[in-house]
Amino acid sequence: MAVALLLAAGCTGGSGDGASNAAAGKPVPPQVTTGTAAATPPPAPPKPKGAADPALRAFYEQKISWKACTDDPKTKKKNESEFRCGTFKVPLDYTAPGGKSLDIAVMQHPAAKPDQRIGSLVLNPGGPGGSGQDFVKYAFDEFDGPLHDRYDILGFDPRGVADSAPVRCLDDKARDERNARDSPRDPVERKAHGERSGKEFSAACQAESGELLPFVGTRNAARDMDVLRAAVGDDKLNYLGVSYGTYLGTMYLDEFPDRAGRMVLDAVVDPAADKLDASIDQIVGFERSFRAFAADCAARAGCPLGGDPVKAAEIGATFLDALQDKPLRTAYDGRRLTASLGWTGTKSLLYGDKETAWKYLREALALAMNNKDGSHLLFYADNYVGRDEKGHYDNSADSRSAIRCADGAAPAPSPERIEQVLAKLKADAPLLSKDTVASDVEGPGCEFWPYKTPEKPHVVRAEGAPPVLVVGTTGDPATPYAASEKLAKDLAHASLLTLEGEGHGAFGRSECVDAAVAAYIIEGNPPAAGTRCTDGK
Repeated sequence: MAVALLLAAGCTGGSGDGASNAAAGKPVPPQVTTGTAAATPPPAPPKPKGAADPALRAFYEQKISWKACTDDPKTKKKNESEFRCGTFKVPLDYTAPGGKSLDIAVMQHPAAKPDQRIGSLVLNPGGPGGSGQDFVKYAFDEFDGPLHDRYDILGFDPRGVADSAPVRCLDDKARDERNARDSPRDPVERKAHGERSGKEFSAACQAESGELLPFVGTRNAARDMDVLRAAVGDDKLNYLGVSYGTYLGTMYLDEFPDRAGRMVLDAVVDPAADKLDASIDQIVGFERSFRAFAADCAARAGCPLGGDPVKAAEIGATFLDALQDKPLRTAYDGRRLTASLGWTGTKSLLYGDKETAWKYLREALALAMNNKDGSHLLFYADNYVGRDEKGHYDNSADSRSAIRCADGAAPAPSPERIEQVLAKLKADAPLLSKDTVASDVEGPGCEFWPYKTPEKPHVVRAEGAPPVLVVGTTGDPATPYAASEKLAKDLAHASLLTLEGEGHGAFGRSECVDAAVAAYIIEGNPPAAGTRCTDGK
């Protein structure tokens, strides 16, 4: 089965001399000779942005009216009334700030030692489509200790996400059908299916959220984050972003390098990467992680993939692919585990660590392969795509697509490029690209999108920003480690902290990483060059 890919013009004139104008029959102004060379007109000053733009003054001068959050009965570790909730306003369109505005939802866990407070630490958990409020709500204890003593822990829902003007495209029934659907194996049918699905989804998003779509890109979310910085009274933005959150962080550095404070970018999405290349690298990363998991499983008693570490991954992939023809029963309202859902559940657990997530994946595969029960894999697939036990979806999948397309689609590749991509997939990810054909990679992923963005991949240098802490995990399947290495080199001032281990994202998984991150955020001291940590230590 093929795993789905994630996915200003200039002109020149003539020489401008009098001879060419005369030859064209145009009047030539008389030349003026002075004792010195004619002065070159000074360049037009750059348009003010952020707090320097008078048109944005009202947004930057607002203050958040905080109130106690409502307790969420689904969370057991914390009563959310101990947190503070509020909203702040931003313009829908930063080029026309006098027009419509959006309310951006934010949650704050106030500093435990207010007399030692440094400021706010703004979080983003990734996605795109992840809720920063949920990050505070569910992962608050990862910041307990020195970080929470000295900082208000702050999470906001980016525009288009969760409680901040959410993008909506599909209803629950349509989303269920889309997530469970397996692509046809026949290349002709597969291409027609992909085009039909892309057109239907784009049309649904336009119908439900058309006004929002041009304005949900990450650059606008970064501008919103600067308004938030001002609204909470901070001179500099202190920030921790994971996965897509690193892309949001680099866009902030791109826009406001002089306003950056202590910035942690964990599990890097490279802003300069070609979109198609990044998708292929991710598929290769997941294949590497799946093979590592399978080999680890084979060394354990009772592994459902058998005891041969060489054959275990192929046995697992063959089983998951076969669900296209024989989906499994589950305990959930007659729903069946298809190949698409089975792979989604499997990949969701490859995001995690070896000790816990890989254990859950062994158990889920054992139930499916030995008992013909797909319930556990379906549970993890549902959790990954934002489906609750009542069958309702959050908007994370809809907003993810909208934000990705607003951030720039890859250009349609040439036939030669398609051949190169297919060759790389067959060589480096043969299990996850078993049925991949040309039509799977020839579309950039946003070809039917109603809004065409001017955003393009580019290197972010962030000259003038203080040192940035970049964190990468060697076995990360979703954002391969090479991207963290590259961003640390591209930024004008950055340090790279490495976690040797499996899984996506390093913060909260290693005492060594957590201590280095806390020291940097509190004291401003990045770890020594070449610092490496290991899982759990």
